[in-house]
Amino acid sequence: MAVMPLFLLVAGSAAVAGLARRTPVPAPLLLVTAGLVASYIPGVPDYTLDPHIVLPLVLPPLLHTAALDSSYLGLRANLRPVALLSVGYVLFATFVVGYAAYLVIPGLPLTAALVLGAVVAPPDAVAATAIARKLGLPHRITTILQGESLFNDATAITAYKVLVAAAIGAGVTWGDGVKQFAVASVGGIGVGLVLMVPLHWLRVRLRESALLENTLSLLIPFVAYAAAEQLHASGVLAVVVVALYLGHRSWQVDFETRLQEDAVWKMVSFILESAVFALIGLQLPVVVRGLEEFGAAQALWYAAVMFVVVVLSRFVWVFPATYLPRVLSARIRTREPDTNWTAPVIVGWAGMRGVVSLAIAFSIPSALHGDGSFPARNLVLFLTFTTVIATLVIQGLTLPALIRALKLPGRDTQAETLAEAQAQNEASRAAEERLDALLQDPRNALPGPLVDRLRSVMERRRNSVWERLGAPNEITGESADETYRRLAREMIDAERRVFVQLRDARRIDDEMLRTLLRRLDLEEATAYRESAA
Repeated sequence: MAVMPLFLLVAGSAAVAGLARRTPVPAPLLLVTAGLVASYIPGVPDYTLDPHIVLPLVLPPLLHTAALDSSYLGLRANLRPVALLSVGYVLFATFVVGYAAYLVIPGLPLTAALVLGAVVAPPDAVAATAIARKLGLPHRITTILQGESLFNDATAITAYKVLVAAAIGAGVTWGDGVKQFAVASVGGIGVGLVLMVPLHWLRVRLRESALLENTLSLLIPFVAYAAAEQLHASGVLAVVVVALYLGHRSWQVDFETRLQEDAVWKMVSFILESAVFALIGLQLPVVVRGLEEFGAAQALWYAAVMFVVVVLSRFVWVFPATYLPRVLSARIRTREPDTNWTAPVIVGWAGMRGVVSLAIAFSIPSALHGDGSFPARNLVLFLTFTTVIATLVIQGLTLPALIRALKLPGRDTQAETLAEAQAQNEASRAAEERLDALLQDPRNALPGPLVDRLRSVMERRRNSVWERLGAPNEITGESADETYRRLAREMIDAERRVFVQLRDARRIDDEMLRTLLRRLDLEEATAYRESAA
C-alpha cells in the first residue's frame, strides 16, 4: 500500500472514530458505514485487506491490548463459560454454518463450505464489550464476552488451517486435523508460558528507563506471535497468555512506565481498530467485482440465509451451554451465581463479526493442489463480508436497546465504591504505619511541614473515595470529591498559564517550562483519573 493511501486511511478512520464518540452510534458501525460510502467516491483508491499484514501485524497488538486490560482472576473464575464460547461455540458454528452452506449453495463441496464456516465462526467482541461497559452490564457478562474475544480467534484460525488443507487436496484426514488442532493449541499456550516470565523479568530490570520498557512493550506481541507461528503453534494464544501475565504483574514495573504504556497502547489500539473497521467497508468493491458468476439476487439470498444461520446457531449453543452444566453439576450450581434467561439472550445477541473473519477469508488460496481454483472463493469472500456487515449493523445497533428493554441488573456502583473505600482505607493505614517507621530513622529526618504534607496527601487519598458516597451538590450534581478535583484542575490550569507567560517574557527558558509543565501534567492526570474512577 502506498504511503498516501495509507495516510488517508489512518487519518480518515481516526476522524470518523472521533466523531463516533459524539454520537450514540457504536464506533465500529460508523467506521464500516464510512468505509462503504468512501469506497464509491471517485478517486478513492482500492484498499485490499492483505492477510499477511492483518494477521501477523494488526491482530497481535489488538489482542495484546485487550488482554492487558482483562482480568486474569476474572477469566479464571469464568473459565468454563469462556471456554465453551471461545472453543466449543466456534467449532459448533464452523460445522453448523458450513453444513448449511453445503445444503443451500448448489455444487459447493463440503470441505469448502466448512472453510466458510470457520471463517465466520469467531465473533469480534470489541463493539459488544464497549457497549457492555458503557451501559454498565454486570462484570461477569463483560468478562465472558471479553474472554471469548481473546481466545476464539485461535480456535477459528486453527480450524481454518485444517479445513483449507483438506479443501485444497493436501491429504489431511480428520485424525490429522484433530492432532494439528491440539498441537497448535497446546503449543501456543506453551510458548506463552515460556516467554511470559523472562519478558516480565526483563521489564522489571529496565526500571531505570521507561523509554526502553515501552519499546520492549511494543515488541512483545509480535515476538510472541512470531515465535509461536514459527513452531506451527497458535500465535494468538501465545500473545494472550503473555499479555495476561504481564497485565497481572504490571504493578511491579515503574510508575512512569505504566503511565506511558497505558497511553501508548490506547493510541495504538485506537488507530488499529479504527483503520481495520474502515477497511471492512472499503472492501466492498473488491468483493463485489469477484461475483460475476453469481447473480445479485442469488448472492443476496445466500447472504441472508448465512446471516440467519449464524445468529440462530449462537443461540442454539448459548442456552444449553448456560443451563446444562448447572443441571448436571451440583458443584457448578454452588460455585457460580444464578442466572436468568436475560443473560444468555444478551450473550447470544452479542455475536458481531469483525476484521479477523475478513482477514482469514482473504487468505483462502486461489488454487487447489491440482488444476483449478478454490471452489466459489469469491462467493465465500462475499458471504463473509455480508455476514460481518449484517451483524455489525443489525446486532450492533439493536444491542443497546435490547439491554435496556431486558432491564438487566447493572453494576452496583454503591457497593463498588464502598469496596474501593475500604481497600483504600487499609492501604492508607499501611502507608501511615510505614511512614511512622521510616521517620524513626535519623536518615529520614524531615521538617515538620513536609511531614504534615505527606500525611495530608495520604489522608486525602483515604477520604476521596468516601466522599463519593456522600450526597451530591444540589446545584451541580457533583460529589464533594468531584468538586475538589474540578477546582484542583482549574488551579493547575491557572499555574500553567502563568508559566507560559513567564516563558514568553523570557524570565524562564523553554527547558524549565517543559519541566514545570510535566510536573503539572502528572498532577492533572492524577486528578483526572481519580475523578473518573
